[in-house]
Amino acid sequence: MPSMMSNDDMTESRRSNEITIENAPSSTQDNYSMKEKYAGGPPLEVVDHKDSEVLEDEEYPDGGLKAWLVVVGAMCNTFSTSVQSSLRCLLQCANFHGHGRDALIFGYVNSWGIFQSYYQESILQSSSPSTIAWIGSIQYSLVFLPGLVVGRLFDMGHHRSIFISSSIILVVATFLVAECTKYWHFLLCQGIVVGLGCGGIFVPTTAVISHWFKKRRGLAMGWVAVGSSLGGTLLPIAGKNLLPTVGFKWTLRIFGFILLTILTAANLLLKRRLPPRKLEGGILNLKAFKNAAYSIYCISAFVTFLGIYTLLTYVGVSATRIGISSDFAFYFIAFANASSLVGRYCAGSVSDRFGPMNVMMPFTAAAGILTYAWPFAETRSSLIAVTVIYGFCSGAYVSLTANPILEMGEMHDVGRRTGMFMSILALGALAGPPISGAINAATGGFKVVGYYAGSAVLVGMVLMATSRHLILGQISGKL
Repeated sequence: MPSMMSNDDMTESRRSNEITIENAPSSTQDNYSMKEKYAGGPPLEVVDHKDSEVLEDEEYPDGGLKAWLVVVGAMCNTFSTSVQSSLRCLLQCANFHGHGRDALIFGYVNSWGIFQSYYQESILQSSSPSTIAWIGSIQYSLVFLPGLVVGRLFDMGHHRSIFISSSIILVVATFLVAECTKYWHFLLCQGIVVGLGCGGIFVPTTAVISHWFKKRRGLAMGWVAVGSSLGGTLLPIAGKNLLPTVGFKWTLRIFGFILLTILTAANLLLKRRLPPRKLEGGILNLKAFKNAAYSIYCISAFVTFLGIYTLLTYVGVSATRIGISSDFAFYFIAFANASSLVGRYCAGSVSDRFGPMNVMMPFTAAAGILTYAWPFAETRSSLIAVTVIYGFCSGAYVSLTANPILEMGEMHDVGRRTGMFMSILALGALAGPPISGAINAATGGFKVVGYYAGSAVLVGMVLMATSRHLILGQISGKL
């Protein structure tokens, strides 16, 4: 008669079979599903076997109505956070006590350069470009910096409260900007409060997409990034045209109502798919930095962001200095954001086939070279050409920046891992424009600024290539 097996023996046998199957090579797995491709060092997190087994059994929808509605909600979020750079079109400043100007720059994150240009040329003429740039830098950095806390809260399952509270903060801050009359008012409301609201919205958005898409994640993230470019292109132009009709305060209030509508839709559409997991440790997962590829990629993003926003911040100012009218200089930010929209979509659509790093590297290199060329574009047509091509290339980089991080570990830890990455990146975004402004003030021009920013972007690209090589162990390969 066959020997009888106890329940414990049967359980152990099943576990043995599972491990054998898990380690067996499969021709259907691509680089994104092969964990060993992303090892490069010790595991990023030690988790309970049962939890890992549940996560591995989950299948990614990679499409379908629910998944694409989540993408639509994420686009609404990035559209709203772009108001951080679009909240400064040419707005009327007749009510800006005692300054007698016709316009006030209104731009959220992607259009901060418009704001920088106005303040530097009018209301804050006595302030250095470096000092003025701190408002925009704080905005940029606070989109990413809260990720350290927000990412951890997302992993713990608190995404809904994060979205709702951050949405309220952003809408209220937008209405408050209408009441600002001094520099420190704008620094507080526009730089800090708006930045914090955008940060609470942006970081969980990236993590939610990773719950729904795997093989088509690049395409999904490309569409999400398109929302930012749409906001950065349309909102400044809308503000400029609203201003003569309804005035400064009501233009901002209209923007506030637009944000209220869009963020309401986003809060209804964005849903996480995977349940929260119990994790070891607090808001930091320092074990992740034992992975050389992860650590170097974080440094790569920090260095790249020291220079990637310099051209967008100062192109309006540089345009007026070569004789282009301020009315037309306003549109250089719109040119960059419009071409960035195309770059973000194209990069996302091809990254699933070739790999995000393979797509980012050539476009990041091109963005660095164009930053070198920017100060030498001394005619309207040449500056437009540089701005449009730069917008396309930088958009390709920005849209895919987080994608490799999503793959460098387990999905249960994606919020915390992404949050640490975003916080490191934020330090570069914070320091970059003021450093460029200080260089401009010291040299009296933008050529050395271009050398600095272009070099930062190219060094960041080299570090990205190093991280890629640590993962693949060879020159060629999808990653």
